Amino acid sequence: MAVGRSDAGERSGASDPDDPDDPDARLARAGAELAALVTAAVPAWVVRCVDRALPATTPDRPSVMARAGDAGHRAAGDVGARLRALLGADVDAQHTTPLAVVRAAVSYPTEVLAAAGVEPAVRDAFARERFPADLYGLAPASLAGLDPALAEPALVWGAAKALAHKRRHRGAGPRSAP
Repeated sequence: MAVGRSDAGERSGASDPDDPDDPDARLARAGAELAALVTAAVPAWVVRCVDRALPATTPDRPSVMARAGDAGHRAAGDVGARLRALLGADVDAQHTTPLAVVRAAVSYPTEVLAAAGVEPAVRDAFARERFPADLYGLAPASLAGLDPALAEPALVWGAAKALAHKRRHRGAGPRSAP
């Protein structure tokens, strides 16, 4: 299959990272900002997840909450590294979303809750099928569920990604073999 001239030129470095109007540069900036903001929000989210699911009568609750704080910092390291890799990649190499990365981090509060002997939440069939590892129903529906301040940066990143993708693939419909 032949590569069209616009695809080849745009993939070979035609973008200018110093140009504030370049869609790839916008995407890179929005991705870096989103990764930093999400990473910073993760520790408090993990602690809130554990606090909400942990019964008030749990013996040694302060110790469990301290473990939640430690888990939050580990989660931030993991999520941060994964987001920087994802959001720093070329638009065509971003095969998942920041929300999917965050949803995978439910393993951190889940580990704390399970170790504390908290019974898993009752979840509907859809939740069990879609998020089998989310035993406590902690996965956020959006990045704003992690922290409301993430709503706008998530939208900015999504718009930047759409623009970069559109610019890269404009007019690129199905191609027939020569």
